[in-house]
Amino acid sequence: MTVQLRIYMKNALNATVPIELPSVYVIEFSPEIRNEGPAMKVSVKDNKESTFSCDVLILPLLENQGIRAYRDIDKALDGLPGKTISSKEFSGRHGEISLLHTQGRINPERVLLAGLGKKEDITPEKLRQAGGKAASYIHSLGIRHAGLSTRTIEPLHISPVVFLEGCLLSEYRFEKYRKEADQKGLKDITVLSGKDIGKQIKWVETAARAAYLARDLVNTPSNDMTPSGLVRAARSLKKVSVKVIERKQAEALGMGAYISVAKGSLEPPKFIVITYKGKNIAPVALIGKAITFDSGGISLKPSEGMEKMKYDMAGGAAVLGVLKAAAEMNLPVHLIAVLPATENLPGGRASKPGDVVRSIDGKTIEIISTDAEGRLALADAIGYVKKFKPSAIIDIATLTGACSIAFGNDAIAMMGNDDSLMAKMKKASEETAERVWQMPLFDEYKDYIKSDIADLKNSGGRTGSLITSAYFLKEFAGDVPWIHLDIAGTAWTDKDKPYIPKGATGIGVRLLLNFLKSL
Repeated sequence: MTVQLRIYMKNALNATVPIELPSVYVIEFSPEIRNEGPAMKVSVKDNKESTFSCDVLILPLLENQGIRAYRDIDKALDGLPGKTISSKEFSGRHGEISLLHTQGRINPERVLLAGLGKKEDITPEKLRQAGGKAASYIHSLGIRHAGLSTRTIEPLHISPVVFLEGCLLSEYRFEKYRKEADQKGLKDITVLSGKDIGKQIKWVETAARAAYLARDLVNTPSNDMTPSGLVRAARSLKKVSVKVIERKQAEALGMGAYISVAKGSLEPPKFIVITYKGKNIAPVALIGKAITFDSGGISLKPSEGMEKMKYDMAGGAAVLGVLKAAAEMNLPVHLIAVLPATENLPGGRASKPGDVVRSIDGKTIEIISTDAEGRLALADAIGYVKKFKPSAIIDIATLTGACSIAFGNDAIAMMGNDDSLMAKMKKASEETAERVWQMPLFDEYKDYIKSDIADLKNSGGRTGSLITSAYFLKEFAGDVPWIHLDIAGTAWTDKDKPYIPKGATGIGVRLLLNFLKSL
C-alpha cells in the first residue's frame, strides 16, 4: 500500500483541488521493490553424473533415441530408465517429463528424464522451453537441489546454457500480496560440464534477474506502482544516475502532449530520465511507455479486463530491466533511458477529444481519442532525447490493441526508419525468441493522421491503426535512426507458458540486451 501526504485547497470555483508538492515533501510507504531476481544459485562442475549428490539429476533425452546416451546410468539403475522408455511411458517427446527414484543406487536421489524432441527439430527456443518445463515440474514437487547433465545437449551445437535459461526464467513467482507465499522452488542447480561456460551463465543469470524485475513491476497493482513507484524502482538501480522532471518543469519544457495525458489524475506525473555510461560514446536512447494505469481517459475503455491495464507500463518496466542488467554486466554502451510516467484517468481536468496540444518540438496535435495516450507521452519523450544526439532511439510500448488483433500473443510488431538497425533487432529476436515482425511505414499512412486544424491528430481510426500509431511517432523521430516495438500482445499472458508463468512476461528485456550486445 502507498500512503502519501497531500495538501488540498479551494480554487476560484470553490472546488477542492490538490496542491502538487515538490517530491521532497511527499511521504511514501510502499512494499519493497524486488530487485534481486531468481534466488536459485547456479554453478558449474566437471562431475560424473552418477557420483554427483543432489535431490534430482536432470537427464535431457532426444525423442526415439532410447537411453543410449546414458547407458552407464541405466545399468546402475538396473535398467529402470530403459524400461520406462521401452514401455512407452516416456519417449523423449518435447516437453515430456518422467521422474524416477534411484533407491540409493547412484548419488542423485532422483532422475528426471526431460524430453527434447527429435534431433532434427531442436532449436534454442525448444531447448529453452524444455528447461522451463523441467524446472516447473521440479518446483511443483518442492525439490531444492538439482544437477543438469549436458551430455546430450553439447553434441547439438547449442549451448546447454539455453536449457538453463529456461529453468531460471520459469522459476519466477509473484507472491508479494499473498499471506502465505510459495516457499517451493529450486535453491540451486549445478551444470555438469567440462566446458568453459561461466560467461554465458553470468549473462543468462543477469538477464533473468532483469526480467524478474520487469515482471514484478508490471504485476504490481497500480495503487502501489504509481509514477512515484517507478521513480523508486529507477533509484533502486546501481551505477546509473536518475533525474525526475516534475509537472511544472515538463510544462516549462513544452511537453504539452505528455502533460495532457496526466491531467485527469491526482498522481503527479514523473518524467524519469536515467543515464548509464559504460562507455563514452554517442548514446542509445531507450524509451519505455510508462502509463501506470490506463482507463482510456474520457474515451473510457470497457470495464471488462480493465484490471489488466496496470500492465500499460510494461515498456518502461522492460527499460528498467535493461538498465539493471547493463549496469550489472558493465556493458560498454552509453544509454539514455526515458520513462514518461503518468496515469491516464477521466476527471474534471482531464483532456477531452477535440483538444489541441503542443509537443516539445512545437508540433500541434489534435486529440481524437484520449485512449490513444501512449503515443502522446512517447512523442515528447522522443523529442526530449533528441537533444542528446543519440546514435539510435528505441521505443518499446504496449501501444495498440490492434497489435494483439494482428499478432495474438506471440509476436512484437516492429517498425522503424533504419533497415540496418531493424536487421540487428531481428537477429536479437531470433536469438532470444522474443520475436519481432516488421510492418511497413509507407508514406501514404501519413494521410491517416492529418488533422483539419492541427499539424497531426493522435488517431487515424481503426483502419491501419497498428501502423498509423507508429507513423505518428515517426514524425517526431525525424532523421534519427529509430525503432518502435509494440508489445501490447506479448507483455501479458493469461496462461502459463513453458518458462513464463501467467501474468507479466517481462518481454523486451532479453531482446534489448541482445540487441545492445550486437552494437
